[in-house]
Amino acid sequence: MVFFVKLWRIMVDMFRGIHNINLDGKGRLAIPTKYRAAINDQSSGNMIITVDPGEKCLLLYPLSSWNDIEKQINDLPAFQKNSRRVQRLLVGHAEDIQMDKAGRILISQPLRSIAELSKKITMIGQGKKFEIWGNNIWENKISKWRTEETDESEESVLGGIRI
Repeated sequence: MVFFVKLWRIMVDMFRGIHNINLDGKGRLAIPTKYRAAINDQSSGNMIITVDPGEKCLLLYPLSSWNDIEKQINDLPAFQKNSRRVQRLLVGHAEDIQMDKAGRILISQPLRSIAELSKKITMIGQGKKFEIWGNNIWENKISKWRTEETDESEESVLGGIRI
């Protein structure tokens, strides 16, 4: 039993990699095949999609992962301006979605507009969630991030992590 608990914890943090995907005419995207069974096991295909408060992309969570995050967001101080901003953006734009039998999810028109999604999108695995970017925005961001100077060194950000 302990083995299965450890295996489950590993599976929860499994989303990684870059996936170039097309939206169909109805605004649906197909979740990469290798993640579908785990999403079904984790949350019966139930997912939450919302906006990223700092970038022009969407965040996609299995419902089981989102529940913990939503509780933490709702527990933020209600009278702090930035807390309210984060609550309004993340929780206020959150939509329940269901992965269909073909492994597709439907992204609503309002969320597609906010993230400026068109036919070609880039889906980035980020541990417990995916980021969904319009392909052009992603390409511009990745070029900028590779060349921009920051006030922190990569070593200070990564701490003791060796890459």
